[in-house]
Amino acid sequence: MKLLVRNLARSITEEEIKILFSEYGTVQSCDLVLDKVTAKSKGFAFVEMPKIKEANTAIKTLNGKKLSNQTIRVKKAEN
Repeated sequence: MKLLVRNLARSITEEEIKILFSEYGTVQSCDLVLDKVTAKSKGFAFVEMPKIKEANTAIKTLNGKKLSNQTIRVKKAEN
């Protein structure tokens, strides 16, 4: 399941996101979206978790959680 993670602090790294989500299961991939000009985070990322149950647990647990003084939003990404 592909997840959309929004409202991330601009300072957060892809590795930090991967570590956070791996607490809830297997992370197949993590893509922090960067601005093409500045190469800085745009404040959102996509996380792919192959097991639906683990992905749903991550959504329920992490949606609304404070991370680097930002309340993140996590939901299933729309195709």
